[in-house]
Amino acid sequence: MKLLKINRLEEINTRYNRNQLEKTAFFQSMEKMERTSFQEEKVNRQVLPVTTIVLSVCFYFVDNSPTPPAPFDHRIVSAKRVGISSYYNVSENEILGGGRFGQVHKCEEKSTGLKLAAKIIKAKGPKQKDEVKNEISVMNQLNHVNLIQLYDAFESKNDIVLVMEYVEGGELFDRIIDENCNLTEMDTILFIKHICEGIQYMHQMYILHLDLKPENILCVNRAANQIKIIDFGLARRYQPREKLRVNFGTPEFLAPEVVNYEYVSFPTDMWSLGVIAYMLLSGLSPFLGDDDNETLNNIMSCSWDFEDEEFRGVSDQAKDFISKLLIKDKCWRLSATAALKHPWLSDHKLHCRLQVSKFKYPCVL
Repeated sequence: MKLLKINRLEEINTRYNRNQLEKTAFFQSMEKMERTSFQEEKVNRQVLPVTTIVLSVCFYFVDNSPTPPAPFDHRIVSAKRVGISSYYNVSENEILGGGRFGQVHKCEEKSTGLKLAAKIIKAKGPKQKDEVKNEISVMNQLNHVNLIQLYDAFESKNDIVLVMEYVEGGELFDRIIDENCNLTEMDTILFIKHICEGIQYMHQMYILHLDLKPENILCVNRAANQIKIIDFGLARRYQPREKLRVNFGTPEFLAPEVVNYEYVSFPTDMWSLGVIAYMLLSGLSPFLGDDDNETLNNIMSCSWDFEDEEFRGVSDQAKDFISKLLIKDKCWRLSATAALKHPWLSDHKLHCRLQVSKFKYPCVL
């Protein structure tokens, strides 16, 4: 199997704003706690063990705060047959992203000044418009902080515009490799935890995303590890009695059952989560070949490993987590709920050790 590094053309802003002085002070205080004798102070009060105090300090440094909600209440949206310019100023020069569908522009609601994003989707025929309306229907059902929220929609002869929550942090894909400061394992844990919480909610609502990849995950800002899952254009409602097959998606992230045109279900999204975790930890793509055929063959043979140098120093818990997702038989993959309970995402002692290691050997900012 050939693993290829992902090359990015744009530089990534560093994730942490804490200066070196704060990091140094943190470790000095830890060393002081370890050296101090508590025997003299046990007379009048109960003393906590050093490990308890250290863990408490660690949690201060671990940015595990919840993702902020959208700046508006959840809405049930239907496409209006009027011009978007009547309600919004769409900035043609400020392009936030793009893809097979078209482009996303920054926009502002005229009546409130609210900053939003306008996703302009080319849809001329009835079939194309039905696909976009399916995306609207799916988003109407999803109200979670880790899922992008829909604010408004407009339909014209040649396109449909979705007006959505504005997120300024850019794609997670752009943060997979940074020449100055690679993502740490603790960063990856926080990202994967938030992604998994979003997936868990979708699956509870019987929605399959079916196109999970780093390009479809936005960072809330340039510093935090908070995310929003986007692009529900390929999402489908899961109905157990109606066996669902799909023949779309991005080859690199397709689960074996999609490649084989077999029935898909909740574990299909979990395979993609495993690929994302692998990439965040190593900067490598586990199944990527020289062309799509080689990539699909790698997926069908389920040939991947942790032998590359990039996995040296990665915890056993991380490897176990991925190993329980990148399983060819979908019945054996972790569910989103089980994944959130896995020690890699839930063991605070592990997180503290990883955080201490990060501050002892900080990247150059």
